[in-house]
Amino acid sequence: MAEMMAKGEEPEILFWVGCAGSYDERAQKITRDICKILQHVGMKFAVLGTEESCTGDPAKRAGNEFLFQMQAMANIELLNAYQVKKIVTGCPHCFNTLRNEYPNLGGNYEVIHHSQLIQELINEGKLRAEGGESFKGKKITFHDPCYLGRANQVYEAPRKALEILDAELVELKRCKSNGLCCGAGGAQMFKEPEPGTKDVNIERTEEILAVQPAVVAAACPFCMTMLRDGIKNFNKEQEVEVLDIAEITVKANGL
Repeated sequence: MAEMMAKGEEPEILFWVGCAGSYDERAQKITRDICKILQHVGMKFAVLGTEESCTGDPAKRAGNEFLFQMQAMANIELLNAYQVKKIVTGCPHCFNTLRNEYPNLGGNYEVIHHSQLIQELINEGKLRAEGGESFKGKKITFHDPCYLGRANQVYEAPRKALEILDAELVELKRCKSNGLCCGAGGAQMFKEPEPGTKDVNIERTEEILAVQPAVVAAACPFCMTMLRDGIKNFNKEQEVEVLDIAEITVKANGL
């Protein structure tokens, strides 16, 4: 973004990479694939790079409102200085925080999740699921991330990315507005689970395995970690692949 501003250029969209997309090895692949999609359709985008900091979501969910506001205010100051108008995120947690909690602190932007960007590009005919890997006849199921689905009512966009594949789509027993959390939300990702009879991600994985998919589509780096751990727990890594909506799109389009 700084380099673009120095040249007097303005991006169409700012890609908010997020902590997971920057530091988590598995999520970095999703970050690269979102960039491949943006480059493929010729969309002019920028990233903040080292200037980007955490949105403050984990701090807020864990109850540290003071830290959240400090992180948010620093980000808003930066985004406003760059006159950012539209943001795409690879993470529903960043998406929810930027979209719903930053406006109260003076940060007003049009914020979309990467699945919504993919849906827009499919509708415009810029992504067609041709020329790449075929998902023909493969059984795919989608796990709704809490902050994308129930918190923001985005159910259609990720499914649109799967509908254009020649695959067999199956819904989980608990999906859409009745979806089940992967077990990582609310900053649970960063602490040990409370005592109980079963971890949430194990229960969710059991529901996934019950429909016998070849691919579980995710749209959140937190869900990605929890679902992969769940699949590993049942030694099903060879049979069930966990892929992000962006990765599936890149594979199908041969990018």
